[in-house]
Amino acid sequence: MAESEQLIAIGNLLIAFLPPIAVILILFKWTTDGPESIYAVTRMLGQLLVVGYFLGFIFESNNSLIVLLVLLLMVCASSWIALRTVKEDRAALLKSTFFAILIGGGSSLLVITQFVLDLESFYEARYVVPLAGMAFANAMNSISICAERFRAETQRQIAYKEARSIAFRSALIPITNSLFAVGLVSFPGMMTGQILVGIDPLIAARYQIMVMCMLFSSSGLSAACYLLLIKRYRAANSPQESKQESK
Repeated sequence: MAESEQLIAIGNLLIAFLPPIAVILILFKWTTDGPESIYAVTRMLGQLLVVGYFLGFIFESNNSLIVLLVLLLMVCASSWIALRTVKEDRAALLKSTFFAILIGGGSSLLVITQFVLDLESFYEARYVVPLAGMAFANAMNSISICAERFRAETQRQIAYKEARSIAFRSALIPITNSLFAVGLVSFPGMMTGQILVGIDPLIAARYQIMVMCMLFSSSGLSAACYLLLIKRYRAANSPQESKQESK
C-alpha cells in the first residue's frame, strides 16, 4: 500500500528559495547575469503555479484535441527557447529547430506512450503530457548546446562535417553524464517522486529506465535532425560555402 504523499507547507517551500538566492547573489557579484537569473526563477515560479492548475483541467477533460494542442504548444515554446544561445539567427533557425524537436522528441514519445505503456487511449493526458514535457525539454537542451557549439565551430571556419561531429558530441554530454550517474550519484525526479509516495523501488526503477531511454533518444535524435536540417539551411543561404564543403 502506497503511503500518502507529504504535503509541503508554503512556509517550508519558501525555504527552498534560499539556495537559489545565494546563487543569484554570486551571479551579481561575478557576472552580469544576475537579472536574467532573477527573471528565470520568477518565470519558473509563475509557470509552475499556472500549469499546476491547468494540468488539473487537462487531466479531468482528457480530450484528444486539447492534448494535441498542448503538445504543439510545448514544441513551439521549446523551439524558441532552444535558440536562446544563438539570438542573432534565432528567427531564421526556428523552422529547423521546430521540426528537429518534433521529429526527435515526438518519435521518442510515440514509442514510449504507444508501445511501452499500456494506456487506455493514445492521448491519455495524465501520462502523455508529463512525458512529453520530459522529451521536449531534453530535446530543447540538446539543440541549445548543439546550435551554440555548431555556430562557434563554423565561425572558426571549421568544415561542416567536423563541426557537426563536435556539436553532436557536445549536445549529448549532459544526457550521457546522466546515464552514467543515474542510480549511483543521482535518483532522477520521476523515480524519486514515486519512491516518496510509496511505490516499490523496483517498479520505480522500471519507469525510470523507460524515461532515461526516452530522454537519451529525444536528445540525440533531435540534435541529429537539427544538424541535418541546418545543412539545408546553410546550403540555401550560402551556396558557395556548401559547394566548398562538398568537395
